[in-house]
Parts: sequence; C-alpha cells; structure tokens
Amino acid sequence: MPLENEAKCGFAIILMALYWCTECIPLAVTALLPVVLFPMMGIMEGTEVCIQYLKDSNMLFFGGLVVAIAVEHWNLHQRIALQVLLVVGVKPSLLMMGFMSTTAFLSMWISNTAATAMMLPISSAVLQQLSDTEANAEEREYRLTAAMAGQDNQTFELDDTKQTNNKELKPEDSSISMGVFNSCSLVSIPYYELYIFLVKEEQKYAKLLKGMSLSVCYSATIGGTATLTGCTPNVIMKGQLDELFPENGGIINFATWFGFAFPTVVLMLALSWLWIQFMFLGFNLKKSCGCGTNKDGDREAYRVIKDQYKKLGGMTFAEVCVLVIFTLVVLMWFTREPGFIPGWATVLFNKDKPYVTDGTVAILMSSLFFCIPSNLPRCFGKSKDGSPPEAPTPMLNWGVVNERMPWNIILLLGGGFALAHGSEKSGLSKWLGECLLPLQSVPPFAICILLCLLVAMFTECSSNTATTTLFLPIVASMATAIKIHPMYVMLPCTLAASLAFMLPVATPPNAIAFSYADLKVMDMAKTGFMLNLIGIIAINIAINTWGVAMFQLNTFPSWANVTKSH
Repeated sequence: MPLENEAKCGFAIILMALYWCTECIPLAVTALLPVVLFPMMGIMEGTEVCIQYLKDSNMLFFGGLVVAIAVEHWNLHQRIALQVLLVVGVKPSLLMMGFMSTTAFLSMWISNTAATAMMLPISSAVLQQLSDTEANAEEREYRLTAAMAGQDNQTFELDDTKQTNNKELKPEDSSISMGVFNSCSLVSIPYYELYIFLVKEEQKYAKLLKGMSLSVCYSATIGGTATLTGCTPNVIMKGQLDELFPENGGIINFATWFGFAFPTVVLMLALSWLWIQFMFLGFNLKKSCGCGTNKDGDREAYRVIKDQYKKLGGMTFAEVCVLVIFTLVVLMWFTREPGFIPGWATVLFNKDKPYVTDGTVAILMSSLFFCIPSNLPRCFGKSKDGSPPEAPTPMLNWGVVNERMPWNIILLLGGGFALAHGSEKSGLSKWLGECLLPLQSVPPFAICILLCLLVAMFTECSSNTATTTLFLPIVASMATAIKIHPMYVMLPCTLAASLAFMLPVATPPNAIAFSYADLKVMDMAKTGFMLNLIGIIAINIAINTWGVAMFQLNTFPSWANVTKSH
C-alpha cells in the first residue's frame, strides 16, 4: 500500500504534537508514545526505539546539568553575580546592563529558571534601596528649604517689630499675620512639592522594576542559547543532526556552537537592552547612565550589593573545587575539537573514530563531584571524643541531584530523537522533502526568515522543546530536497524556538518575572513582540555572515546527500 508507513508515522507525529500543544497529559509521557506506537504500527522494533532515549546528547545534557546543580548547590552563581554588579555600578542603565549580562552569563551554564529566580530578588533589593535613599535625600532637601524659608520670615518679622519703636501692636496691624501667612505659604509649598515628587518617584521606580524584571527574564532566555548545554533546543538540534545525517563529521560540538551562537547572543542582548531602555527609562542615556553624577542613592545601593557579597564570606574549599571543575570542563569542551587545530581528543583518542565526545567529558567531570570531599580532609585529626574522624561528605550526593534533575527533559530529548529516527525509517522525511520541492524557486534567505517567524510564533504557545522536536526533521527534509545546507535552516529554527518573549506562560522565566514585578500581560506583549523581531533579525544576520564562513553554508555538503547515503 503506497505511503502506508509514512501515513502511520505522520499520524503518530500529529498525535504527539496535539498532546504537546494542549498538555492534556504530561509532556514527558507524550514523549514516551513512540515506544508504544512505532512497534505496534510496524515502523520500528521496540529495541530500536528504546535505544533512541539514551544517546550521546542525553549524556551531554545530563553531565552539564550535574555541573549546574553543583554551582547552584554551593552558591557560586550568586558570588559571581554580585561580583559583576559591584564592577558595573548602580546607575539605572548600567545596572540594567549589568543584570542582563550577568543573568545571560549564568544561564549559559545553569538553568534559565534558576538564573532568573536568583537575580530578581537582587534587582528588587537594589532598586528599593535606590528609591528609598533618593526619597530620603529629597525630603532632607525640602526640609532644609522649608527651614530656611521660615527663618527668613522670622527675620522679616523681627525687623518689622523694631520699626514700630517697640510700640504695642494692635490687632489691626497685619505685619505679624502677614509674616505668619508668608511663612506658612513658604513652608507648605515645598511639602506639597515633596509629596508630588515622592509620588512621581514611586511611579518611576515601579516602572523601572518592571523593566528590570523583564530584562532579567529575557536575558536568561537569550543567554541560554549561547552554549550547547544552555537550553534543551540546542541539544535537540545536535542530536537530530547526528541522527538524520550521521556522516556530518561532528560539525556541531561545544566549541563550534559557542563560536556561532555567542556573537549572536551579544548582538541580541545589546539590541534588547536598547529597546527595554527606551520602553522603561526613556532614551536619555546621559541621564540614565548618570554621567558626571554621584548621588547618595547610588552609594547606598552600592553598599547593599557589597553587604550581600560580604554575607557570603570567603570562598570555601567546596566553592573553590566547584570553580576549578567548572573551569576545567569548559576548557575541555572548547579544546576537544576546536576546528582550526587538532584538539586533545583527536591527538589522544580519536585518531580513526570519534571515541571521545562532549558527552564523555561531561560525565567524567561531573562524576568528580561525587568523589571530592566538601571539606579539606584532615589526615591525622581526631574528633572531640577521641574516635577517628568521620569521612567528609562529598560535594554532591545523589539525593540532591535526584531532587533537582529535570528527568522529564531527558525523556523529551529521547522522544524527539525517536521521532526523527521514525521519520527516517518510515520514509516520511523523504516524502515531505518531495512535497517541498516547489520551494526551490524561493531565495534561501527568505525561507530562513519565514521559518524563523513561524517557529517564533509557534513557540509562544508551545514548549520550546516540543517546537524544536517537531520542526527540525521537517526543515531538514526540506533542505535536502531543495539542495541547501541543512544547518542553514536548522540553526536559525533552533535559536528561534527560544524566542518566547510575549506571554507569561511561554517560558518559566517569563512566569517568574510576571508574578514578581506585578506586570500586566500587555507590558510583556508590547516589549516581547519587538524582542521577537530583534531576535529574528539578529539570527538572520548571524547565519548569513559568520555562520556562512564557519560552516560553509553556501554549499550543499556531501554528507547531506540522502540518496547517496541510502
């Protein structure tokens, strides 16, 4: 029967897409449906389906999350954040820039949700201190003005009394009453102005808090796209690329992804900062950056950050170990296969086959957290009762990891890989590619922009994991059919799947900021709509400039020739 297997696989994908969009059952349970549907439909054997759920990309994701859990568990991320803010300063625009850059950096290594949840209270405390100190300073100034006005009126009254030559003042004499009236007027006017000023300041800082909260949650989402382990769509893209095109030669690894995505993130952050600055602070950069001013409020807010940093105390042995392991794992990821020179893995292990991958490095280094003690061990010490000292606890135990590990995401990854493999085995990918052949007449850059718009719109009402899982096999089939580089459309779609800025329910960081800063849906929609466009523009600039140079995207690679591979 023609298209029998293709139709069955298409039904499974449509059913899973419906369940993922409506969330009528948990996302992870939906991701397990291929284990049931594909064998019963005769598309794949059960063992072949189950193998898809624990691939190298899953190990990379798991190891990266263990490192992130260790950083969070020992509060290293808070120390890094406060140190950066002490360097940046507390002027409104610079403060926003500092919070955005710090949150983006943290979200490259820890979860976007954790980065947002940690940075929002810090931003609120700093802004509250700025508001209180500025209000107190203005109140002191107005009191001083009022006191001086009262003193001038009192002098006027005394001079007027002397001019009467100590005559007895009669009730009809209005010199004193006029003096008291003038004094009251001069005192009351500053206090009325003070009231108006305080109301305006409260409104200004409420608006600033909204802008700061949005900047934190948006920068967490943007920053997560910079590293391969920063957010789930990135890992899905690597896994799908390796599944659909196994002869790609490891074109995507930690170093190559970072080389492409990090400049894109910097561009998006800069444009987003300008837009949020315009929306919530106005466009007077000289005033909002505080050039040439050094007010008491700035010093007080700076003191708040410094006090919070002092409360952390000195770095403990465990924090030093976490920092060292974190630095080592990043360096090993970057130097494993940098591309322009042979990496350490190529020289030592991968001479004929890619034995060592980024997943190998992630598991090796994350396992050290369960072996290294959290305190510096004392070899010859004794406890208080004279007995031998107990063995120090390791930096991480399985209870902490089990509690914080998002196991559902690992199942979602596996479900996506199973769908991609099923599409390939059933012939659905080939059939979709043939249906999309008319797109050959459309310029590639126009296809890229349209796909980014479609994915960015879809991801607002669906999880970025589900969006990436559903779209990547389709766009990969389209790319091979119309003979354009698969990464030319897969990379932009992956990044666009994270551009969920308009709705509170789109991402967990959005939901946290929405509830924290008393935002309205329209506040987030107005700001997020423009940020979606900014993100799409930045992604397309990146893919058509340094993306083309890095991955030779202007040619159709031999490893993407499906007919040849079949």
